[in-house]
Formats: sequence, structure tokens, C-alpha cells
Amino acid sequence: MRHARRRVVRRVTRLAAVGGLLLGGAMVTSAVASEPPAAVIGVPYAAPPSTGDGTGLAARLGASRTGGSWVDAAGRPVVAVTDEKAAAEVERAGARAKVVRHSLDDLTSATATLRSAPRVPGTSWALDYKRNEVVVRGDSTVTAAAWARLTKVADGIGGFVRMERTEGTFTTRLNGAQPILSTAGRCSAGFNVTDGTSDYILTAGHCGPDGSLWFADDRGRRQVGTSLRGSFPGDDYSLVKYDGGRAGKGADVVAVGDGKGVRITGVADPEVGQRVFRSGSTSGLRQGEVTALNATVNYPEGTVTGLIETDVCAEPGDSGGPMFADGIALGVTSGGSGDCTAGGTTFFQPVTKALTELGVKLIVAEQAGGAGAAPAPSASSASPGAASPGTSAPITGETVSTLLGRLTDPRNVGPGLLVIAGSLVALVATRFIRAEQDRKAYRRHYSATWG
Repeated sequence: MRHARRRVVRRVTRLAAVGGLLLGGAMVTSAVASEPPAAVIGVPYAAPPSTGDGTGLAARLGASRTGGSWVDAAGRPVVAVTDEKAAAEVERAGARAKVVRHSLDDLTSATATLRSAPRVPGTSWALDYKRNEVVVRGDSTVTAAAWARLTKVADGIGGFVRMERTEGTFTTRLNGAQPILSTAGRCSAGFNVTDGTSDYILTAGHCGPDGSLWFADDRGRRQVGTSLRGSFPGDDYSLVKYDGGRAGKGADVVAVGDGKGVRITGVADPEVGQRVFRSGSTSGLRQGEVTALNATVNYPEGTVTGLIETDVCAEPGDSGGPMFADGIALGVTSGGSGDCTAGGTTFFQPVTKALTELGVKLIVAEQAGGAGAAPAPSASSASPGAASPGTSAPITGETVSTLLGRLTDPRNVGPGLLVIAGSLVALVATRFIRAEQDRKAYRRHYSATWG
């Protein structure tokens, strides 16, 4: 019985790793089923945010007269301003103004004070433009004494710093317990980029130090590339250089599961309130909203600043996966708290900063006549079993139905494992339903880039 249980666990683990890889949101590096428009080389900030001109208005007015901007439920840009004259300018420009007490200068000064205090792992802070506050969060690992010290610092700043305790722990979304797909752990590929000579995968910096090897399978037989030029902590990005030097056809598509993909047409910075989607090798496609910008997270490994905060869930193994909206690349998954059952907070490294710091450009789809890119599927047409990171090619070998059949066969397992098998079936079914709902949500909102 003990040996049978070990065999079942090994099979489940292996299938989970391979299934996560194939259903995840990594870049497709092989040919897509139908011939797509040729990929072209994008540039940093190739496309403005599609949600409005609130960011531009705030930048024009300056940090001393505004308190940030966001997008309301109707999609209209809102700009926080500190005086009536600035409010009038915003209204004339077609946006909505909200008069607030504290300027962006005040908010950023508060975060500088927090950074200068003794570091407390398990904490984060971000600028909450809607409430005109800085929100500080502490996870379950933060002791009462450490929280009290940080609260004292916040009280010294002023009444616009909000302190919150949160369940779970702030961790990078790296999975080191399952069979690994790199020498450091299982992550997700993000977006394909190039320096004009070689092509790379842009992913999270914490996924592995320079020199880490990446594989397209859990047995380490198909090497994809090698990590280099990473930054973590401080930032959270790195490049994986393709062994062959080129990403191949379909380099402008991110897989979202079920044989579908989203064609990437540009890159931009997100806005608070913007609806976004994230894809990863563990939990597939998920949706949510940008809740704050310029977030700082004190992970156990170190502090990362300048992150995008969202309410999109993520789980171990989703690290490095792409966040996007309407075909526009926005971020790569860094870390967070919670999971896709209970929900949580997830942080993303902005793509724009990573491209600038690394000196690379995003590989994007060619847009005919300046219009949005044509939709295209992301199913690989390569040889069977030759799945690249994130492709949605069929799983070869032992299938899901075969595995579940063995799990529920009384001749192979005991009553205890039948309970485990039932739970596994329910979990797989629930996650499939939720992932399918999120794929349909993306298709409804951004049909132009859906394939």
C-alpha cells in the first residue's frame, strides 16, 4: 500500500507539473495553428494605456497639485487634485476631478519614510489613489512587536497612512516543491523580447540567478535557455536567452489555455482601476483589477519596489507569467498572498521598466493598417511532445482520464486514497470551470486580440 501510494503521488505530481506548463500563460515559441501576421519588434511604451488620459493629465499638472489617477467603473478617467483650479483643468479635458487633501508628493514622501525604517519582512505598502492614502499591510508572519514599531512610524507620518493586517504570507510565486522546470524552481514564461541580435523570455528575477537552466519538460531533457541579466531583490525581472537564439513563430502570442492565445500588440503602464488578466503555468488565466501602483513588498528574500498591486489571484509556479489587457503587455508576476481559492493580493513587475533597464524590446504582432492584431490560436503545430513553455499542445503519455481512473480503481489504492482522489477530481473540475470563465471574460472584453 505504501509503495502504491508513492507511485500515485509521483504520477499526480508529474501530471500537475506538465499540465501546469501546458495550460499556463508562458510565451508560445513554436508555430501557431494558423499562420499569424509577422511578428515585429516593438519599442518601450509602444502603446498608451487604453483606459483614458488620466495619467497624462496628472503628469501635466504635476505631483504637487495631483494625488494620482484611476479609472472608474464606467471606464472614465478620474484625477485626484489638490485645488479647484486644477479640478477645472481636468474637467475641461474631459476627465472627472476629485479634490483631495494630500498630493502625490505627500504620498511618495510617506513611502520614503517607511523605506527608511527598519525593514520588516512580510509587509508591503502602496499608494491608494482612490482613498488618497498609503496603505501598509502586514501578513501573518509579522510579529505584534514588529507591527507595533511600524505602526509608530506610520503614526508619525500622519493620518493618511492606513495600517491593515492580511491573512496568508507575502511570498514570491515560485514553486520549489513540485518537479522543477528550471534549475531554481518552476516558474512561468512571460513575454518574448529581443535585443536585435538574440531573443529572450522576460520573466521574474526571483525565478533563478544568472546561469539557471530552463527546460520545457519536467525531466530536464528539452533545454529552453539560460537565465541572465536578472535583478532581484530591488526589482523582479530577468531574461532567459533561447538556446537557439530565436523565439520562433508565435513569439507574439501568450497562451491562456484551452488551445487559445492572446496576440500581444504593444506595451504600456497600467492605471488604477484598470481591468487586467494574468496567465500562469499553475492557475491558468485569471482576471481582476489594478488596485495600486508603486507598491513595495518586503519578501523574505529582500525588498522589491515600484510594483503593480492587483486583486488577481496567483499561486506558486505562476511567477514570471504575463499580465496584459487588450493585447497590451503590462507586467510579469512577482509575488503576493493567498491563492485562487480564497483570493489574495498579487504584485507585478512593470514591463516598461524591465524593458528600459534591460535594453530590450518587446516582440509584438504586426497591426495591419494600424488596427488591432488579428486573432490567432496558440496551439502548437510542432511535433508531438515538443511543447515549449506555456504552449497548449496536447499532453502526451498518461492522460488526465487515465490517471483519475487509476486513482479511483479499488484494486490499486486503499479507501484513504479514494477520498484523496475524490478531492482531486473536485479540485481539477473547479479550477477548470474557473479558468474557462476567465477565458470567456477576456474574450468578451478584448475580442480583437483573442484567438
